[in-house]
Amino acid sequence: MRRRIMAANWKMYKTAEQTTSFFEQFIPLLDPNEACRIVICPPALSIPAAVSAASGTQIRIGGQNCYWGKEGAFTGEISAEMLRAAGATWVILGHSERRQHFHETDSDVLKKTQAALDAGLSPIVCIGEKPDEHKAGKTNDVIVRQFAAGVAGLTEEQFAKVCIAYEPIWAIGTGNVATPEIASAAHKLIRCEAEKRFGAEAAQQLRILYGGSVKPDNIKGLMREPELDGVLVGGASLDAHSFAAIVKSA
Repeated sequence: MRRRIMAANWKMYKTAEQTTSFFEQFIPLLDPNEACRIVICPPALSIPAAVSAASGTQIRIGGQNCYWGKEGAFTGEISAEMLRAAGATWVILGHSERRQHFHETDSDVLKKTQAALDAGLSPIVCIGEKPDEHKAGKTNDVIVRQFAAGVAGLTEEQFAKVCIAYEPIWAIGTGNVATPEIASAAHKLIRCEAEKRFGAEAAQQLRILYGGSVKPDNIKGLMREPELDGVLVGGASLDAHSFAAIVKSA
């Protein structure tokens, strides 16, 4: 059985001090024998504080982005190796906000994923359709295209180390969470595409997370779907009690 992953994307929230405070509240709320994998991705400058605060627990820390180059004249960028050196072991790549605001392409996502894997990070690669694409019934077309361009270029060995997060952009931060049925159908399609490219065993081992307005009051319905291997949580992960409730629903 695939181990579920409950991941938090803090986006551009929380200083190092606020990060430490979060963990002081969050850790006592957890079951020490929690069966799922917990991954928290704070802003880059707060990663060391998160790593320190999570020391001795099963919580893993990740970055929210990385550049594909190892080093060089790339002002403002952070390499996968730098994240690893700071104590991160995971990284979110291809998030819709990166695609929208910073014009990242599927090709960019593939190169970043390869760089992350080379550095020993576990990537969570995000895919999902825009509101207009959703309304036009193009969800499946978008999933197939983004998978083909941003994930299928990996080797079988690389693919085995990747998680995918299905994040319908029309649901992110809007409160309009996809129904469990909609999410499950998208996850089945992703798994089908994985099987076509990497084989049945690799597809069955692939962990696919759902992201998009996940909250304590809708997590149980989502987790009833066997195709959902966890969630990537935004705003609801910023509060210790809220995210703890989500984790416990795994």
